Amino acid sequence: MKELKHLNKYFYKYRYKLLLGLLITIIARIFSLVMPTYVRKTLSTVKESLSSDLPLDSIKGELISYILIIIGSSAMYALFTFLMRQTIINISRYIEFDLKNEVFQQYEKLSINFYKRNRTGDLMNRISEDVGKVRMYAGPAIMYSIQTITLFVCIIPLMLYSSPTLTLYTVIPLPFLSILIYYISKSIHKRTTVVQEFLSELSTFSQETFSGVGVIKAYGIESRINTELEELAIKGKEKSMNLAKIQAWFFPLMLFLIGISTITVIYVGGRLYIAGKIEIGVIAEFIIYVLMLTWPVATVGWVSSIIQQADASQKRINEFLNEVPAIQNTISEHTPINGKIAFNNVSFTYEDTGITALQNISFEIKKGETIAIIGKTGSGKSTILDLIGRMYDVTSGEILIDDKPIQQTNLFDLRNAIGTVPQDAFLFSDSIKNNIKFGKSDATDAEIIDASKKASVHKNIEKFTKKYDTVLGERGITLSGGQKQRVSIARALIKDAKIYLFDDCLSAVDTETEEKILNNLLKTAEKTTTIIVSHRISSAKNADRILILDNGKIVQQGTHNQLIETNGYYKDLYLNQFHEKENH
Repeated sequence: MKELKHLNKYFYKYRYKLLLGLLITIIARIFSLVMPTYVRKTLSTVKESLSSDLPLDSIKGELISYILIIIGSSAMYALFTFLMRQTIINISRYIEFDLKNEVFQQYEKLSINFYKRNRTGDLMNRISEDVGKVRMYAGPAIMYSIQTITLFVCIIPLMLYSSPTLTLYTVIPLPFLSILIYYISKSIHKRTTVVQEFLSELSTFSQETFSGVGVIKAYGIESRINTELEELAIKGKEKSMNLAKIQAWFFPLMLFLIGISTITVIYVGGRLYIAGKIEIGVIAEFIIYVLMLTWPVATVGWVSSIIQQADASQKRINEFLNEVPAIQNTISEHTPINGKIAFNNVSFTYEDTGITALQNISFEIKKGETIAIIGKTGSGKSTILDLIGRMYDVTSGEILIDDKPIQQTNLFDLRNAIGTVPQDAFLFSDSIKNNIKFGKSDATDAEIIDASKKASVHKNIEKFTKKYDTVLGERGITLSGGQKQRVSIARALIKDAKIYLFDDCLSAVDTETEEKILNNLLKTAEKTTTIIVSHRISSAKNADRILILDNGKIVQQGTHNQLIETNGYYKDLYLNQFHEKENH
């Protein structure tokens, strides 16, 4: 249970509710113990009446009072059992809520590299399936453990008081039960870990299938995907059956041992009664005690199984909770961002692939300046933008923001000051309005429309039936590629940022629309530092300065007019695109 120690802070948080639950459990048990005692008294009274030839009418009042006490105590036991469940099970839901939030907040802190190493399905499984298993430990397992311990503490002394000999024979099977539980639980722990790991694999497969259903249909490979899913399902069934087989031993074994206890009570109790050492009512009392112990003793195995499964799940959760985010915010105080950026001999190598994307890059961007970065695919253009947003830290060299090392800038202030439009525009399954407001949560309708006009997407949105309230499909699948890019641009523009990063975000729009958007961007970003990454000369020509990257190095830089007069990549690209435009 060492992995489950992580939950101790939550138990401490809800300690008063737990103590209340413990108190209610004890009260419930006290009421439950009234019935066996009064059943014994009832039988003893009837026997004495029959032995002394007294009429039943003479003990009628006494019997009625006993029956009323049994009914009343049973009703109170039921009430307090209900309150016990409401108290302790509710605590498990609070802990589930807190743990899910803790995992989610950790997910938000972890770096891009973490998400490259781990699959979405596995991340989802740990925050849903695994947390659900842990909740069973924090709720039912705790509740039944408290209930069982309280029951034993209360019942055993009463049993010893009534008949020490009969008590000894009644509890003889329990040590054997404990040994069986130990070995079976050990096996359950191993098999549960295997099942949970497989569920992550299945979740990943399902998530990728649903996300890529368009590609699956386009290639006509539905039958192949069905076959792969069937193979996974069979594999999962085998793993789950292995777990079920070992779990199936619990209740039959326990009920068998409880049955032995009941037979023992009747046999040993009968002999003691014949010998005149106990009353007949004691046998009935002990049978009720055994029946009362049946479920709690049976739950010992069930609880043990829950704990083993929870421990396996919490271990998987802890693997991510113990992961230290690669990007740390080391500055607690706010640091205002003005927009000056400098790269000093910056090199960067991707940890997951070992590819060196940048080699000794140096350049400076003044506040309010617009620069464009052009280069072949894989030349390191997007990496520069990721480093400015501090999605990664440099391998060597340094990046300065307003003449201060980027690590000495408050991470949240830095990212809040940046409006970014990624190469692959990502939109959420929400309304267009809320997708644009993602850049500014308190934006007015007028601001949303203004940003949309600047991004040349307003007219498209107005044609939709629900206009800005149109709900998009997953990843914005409802929109075309160009529309998604322009909504993403509107989301960045509404932010009124200090730094704008545009990563080839106009690749899916025609040149006429591109021209309109670029003119709007230049007007909007007159006092804002802007970096435009592109493959098109048309996107770069109006920038204050253009950087040409090749294999992670700056091979050319200057204005548009300077670069078209110089032999090199930019001039060749300009001539190729100019001729293509002329031919069209």
